[in-house]
Order: sequence, then structure tokens, then C-alpha cells
Amino acid sequence: MAKEVNNSVQNSEAAEFTDDENFAAMLEESFKETDNEVTVDGVIVEIRDDIVLVDVGKKSEGRLYVSEIKDAEGNFTHKAGDTIKVVITGYRNEKPMVSHKKAVKKEKVKTFINNFNENDNLLFDVKVIGKNKGGLIVENSDGIDFFMPRSQIAVKDPQSLIGKTIKVSVLKIDKENQSIIVSRKKPLDEERKRRKDIIQELMEKDETVEGVVKKITTYGMFVDVGGVDGLVHYSEISYRGPVNPSSFYKEGDRVLVKAVSYDKEKRHLSLSIKSAQPDPWKEIEDQLEVKDVIQVTVSNIEPYGAFVDLGNDVEGFLHISEISWDKNIKHPKDYIREGQQIDVEVIEINIKERRLRVSLKNILPKPFEEFIKAHKVGDVIKGTVTTLTNFGAFIKIGAIEGLLHNEDSSWDKSAKCRNLFKEGDEIDIKIIKIDTENEKISLSQKELQESPIQKYAKKYISGSIVKGKILDIKDFGLFVELEDGVDALIRKEDFGSLNIDELKVGDELEAAVVFIDEKKNRIRLSVKRLSRIKEREVLNEINKDDKMTLGDIIKDQLK
Repeated sequence: MAKEVNNSVQNSEAAEFTDDENFAAMLEESFKETDNEVTVDGVIVEIRDDIVLVDVGKKSEGRLYVSEIKDAEGNFTHKAGDTIKVVITGYRNEKPMVSHKKAVKKEKVKTFINNFNENDNLLFDVKVIGKNKGGLIVENSDGIDFFMPRSQIAVKDPQSLIGKTIKVSVLKIDKENQSIIVSRKKPLDEERKRRKDIIQELMEKDETVEGVVKKITTYGMFVDVGGVDGLVHYSEISYRGPVNPSSFYKEGDRVLVKAVSYDKEKRHLSLSIKSAQPDPWKEIEDQLEVKDVIQVTVSNIEPYGAFVDLGNDVEGFLHISEISWDKNIKHPKDYIREGQQIDVEVIEINIKERRLRVSLKNILPKPFEEFIKAHKVGDVIKGTVTTLTNFGAFIKIGAIEGLLHNEDSSWDKSAKCRNLFKEGDEIDIKIIKIDTENEKISLSQKELQESPIQKYAKKYISGSIVKGKILDIKDFGLFVELEDGVDALIRKEDFGSLNIDELKVGDELEAAVVFIDEKKNRIRLSVKRLSRIKEREVLNEINKDDKMTLGDIIKDQLK
């Protein structure tokens, strides 16, 4: 890199005197109009309306414009009888033409040259006031004119600089002609070399350096390190992740930074504040474990959760689902607030990906455990309908939710929770199952209602003869629909004389009730038992007829 810089400087110096035109010729062209000018002391003889007559030791008085002896406010700086420096610029009708301002400028140039020290290598501002064939004429704040050759302008269109203020340094001083040549290119080259050296040192040493915040933007801030500006992206300010730089710093603040990359093509130096600090993630690697309970501060709340500050530039994430056991939480702000200190449990630590997840609900009493302490299967309680689905409804009972399936909502098989309830309804429900492993509660409302079989049992008992239609035919038996929409089963072993091959869905048949199970809502029928009942009825009838006949015989014998 050093070799490249040296070559650049050598090429720059060589270019100073190798433009398309001969540099000496351009310089001569620039100052040829002043070759015969002479500076003398003159005495003001008379001040007229717009002309000042000055005795310069010639046959006739010299003339200069009144404006040359007035200041910016229009006040006279000299009066008749005063001795002033003037430059004889030429003659008109043998009368010398003189200029006081030009003489003052020449004196300033002379003073500048006498005081100039090549070792100072000063950089100063000048204003471009004109141009000639060889380059530009520039002027400093003291009114001193300088010449800048085209090779030292360092811009494609010199005309674009006229009227502008630029920074230059002295390239060469011609004491004989009392002229000063300046360069815009030279300080630019030196600045590029200086920047390159600083950047190279920053990248090679990989050390922490102090910088000054120059400008803050939405995407980061520019920091001056040794005269070179670098960008600290907002993601490189803190280990907690992207932050708003204006929340932490202001322009003029001193900060410790480290160079992280340099884009030669874009000349873009990237700096990092967080890389200049100890990595807090390494600190917590050996200090925290999953299941640890820590105190944090809520730093930012979003609709999907909250970011919490561990106090050492590390942020954890508290997802909305980890804030409360309430599954219907609408927004984290309903439970926590920014700046609040809370205890949370660590549920994930990923040092490599710099991810820390925490839970608030894990350290709160578990609603399911509290619920099963107070309730059991068979309890009838009140609940509120929170969500209606195609398969049922979720019912909030205290701090938890249970599920009421469509088939448990009514004895009507076609009934749907969507048609029976609306969200917000308060209903009575019965707990029919508690799944402790999966923490699920199954509910029923139909068990609080009189079932069709319970109604049926009021009319019929075991042994009753009933009629029904075949609903379905299975290998193990028949399902029969009785009155009031009640179903019953005839097992294969209870077919009796029935020939299953001759039966079809919709056929009517007669059977006897074997038993009615009101708890399990089941009815068993039997054709075989029906046959026995009918045989017994016939036998009873026969026996009845036989007894009457025997009595009659005895009666006849007694007579």
C-alpha cells in the first residue's frame, strides 16, 4: 500500500509540470500583462468627482478612480496631500494610468511571499474570480491573487468553479515575478494519501480508537476518527440489536469505535461501537441457564410481544404467548408497560445466534393446576363462550378454556354450537373429561338435559315389545330406529329366526327390549327374546284353557 501511495505522490508531482501546454509558457501568459508595471510612491494632488490626480514624478499627474481610495462603506481612506503606493499600469496620451488597489495587492503578495515557509504546507480558502488560457485566477480573504494552472484544478470543467470557494495549497512561489502558484489537486492527493494511511492503520491494527460523532442519521451516525469519517450503522451501536442512534448519542460526543470493513470502490469505512466493547453475550454464556429466573426491564412493546433489557446491553424477547396463561390476550400492553421491572424465566439461550427468549407466565400460578385442584369430572359449572368453530365451542371457565364439541352440545345429532350459542353467552356445562397430560378439559351440555333414551325409558321397560326400522346392517348386528329418534342395537346372537340375507335398510321389524342403559344411552333389543315371550304367552294361554277344562271335569264328577 505504501508503494502505491509513493507512486501516486510521484505521479502527482510529475503531473504538475506536464500538462498539454508548457507550464512556463502558461505562467508567462498569465503574468505578461504585468511585466512593465512599476510600483512607486505617489502624492494625492487633487480629488475630483470620480478621478484622483496623483503626482508620480512624471510630466503629468497619474489618474486613478475615486473608488480605489474608498472603503466598503464608501468612506475616503485618503485625502489630498497623502502619500500612497500606486502601480503605473500604462499611459494614455502620455498621461500615466495608476492603480492604488493593484499596488496594495502587490504589497500583500510581497508580504505573503516573504512570510511563506515551505515547511508549513498550509491549506487555505480562496475564491475563484476568473480564468485565462492557462488556468484560474483565485483570491484569498486578504485580496491576494493566486494563479492555479489547469493541471492543478482537479476538475473536468474549470468553468464550474468560478465564483466558488475552494481549498488550495501553495505549489510554487516565483519571487522574481512576485507571483504565487497554488494547487487544488495537491491537497486533494495529500488528503487521499492521509486517509488511505489512516484507514490502512485502522484495519491492520484492529484496535479501539476514539472518534467524534459528526452527524446522526436514521440509519446510523458518522464518526470522525483522525480526520477520516466512518459510518457506524445503527445495528453496530449496541449488542441488543438495531437501535435509534439519537437515543444514545448527540453530535460532538466522543465514542470508542473499531474499524470493521472498508469498501475501496465506494471509499466507505464502516465502524462499530459494539465491537469496541466487551461482548455481553460471552458474559452471560456461563452465567445463565434455561429455567433461570432473572429480573429484567421492559424496554419496548410491540403487538407480537415485548423486548426486555437484562441491564448489560443484552435484550431478550418475551413473546405475547409467554406473557399470560390467558390464550385470548389481545395486546401485551394490557399486562405490562415500558420501563416496568418484571421477573421472567429463561426458556432459550442461543449464544451463536444471539437469541434469548424468556417467559413471564412460567413463573405465574398455572391456571390448569389451580383448576384441577378445585374441580373434578362430573362437576357442573358456569362458563363463557369465547370462540365458536366448525367442530364446537371454546368455553372460558375461570382462567382456562375447555372444549365443548358439537356432539356434546345437544342430543340432537344435527345440532352445531354455532347455531346454539354466540360469543359471550354464559352457559351451564358439565366437566366430562380432564386430560392432565395435555392439559385439556372436555365439556358437555347435553348431559345436563334429559336424553331421548331417558324419555323412552319412561314408556318402556325390559321385556317390552317394540317396533322399529332398520337403520344399518353390520356384521355384528342391526341398528334399529325406534320412536322419538331413539336408536337400538340387535346383536347377531339375538337375531333368532331372522335371516340377515333377507333384510335391508328400511325394513320394519319387531323385537323385545333386553335392557335400557340410561347412563350410557344404550338400548339392546332381541328378536330371540321376542320369540320366547310369544311362546310363553301361547303356553300360558294353553295352560289357561287346560285348567278350565280339568275343573269342569272335576266339577262334573262331583255332581
